[in-house]
Amino acid sequence: MLKEKYQPVSISTPYITLGQLLKYLSIIDNGSMAKYFLNDNEVFVNDCITVSRGKKLYPGDKININNSLFFEITK
Repeated sequence: MLKEKYQPVSISTPYITLGQLLKYLSIIDNGSMAKYFLNDNEVFVNDCITVSRGKKLYPGDKININNSLFFEITK
């Protein structure tokens, strides 16, 4: 089995919300699209599925989108 490679995403604030992260990564065009994106896609934060665009992500958190995009929040 292949091990996923998490791409680091550096933040300068204590946390970033999931909606902000999706916009920052250009996965969505604007914040209002986050709700629909999360309803239509499987997004895991630390191996737990989430549908909350306001979910706070801290350094060390790992995000898996549709088992094809992998990110890790770094400081």
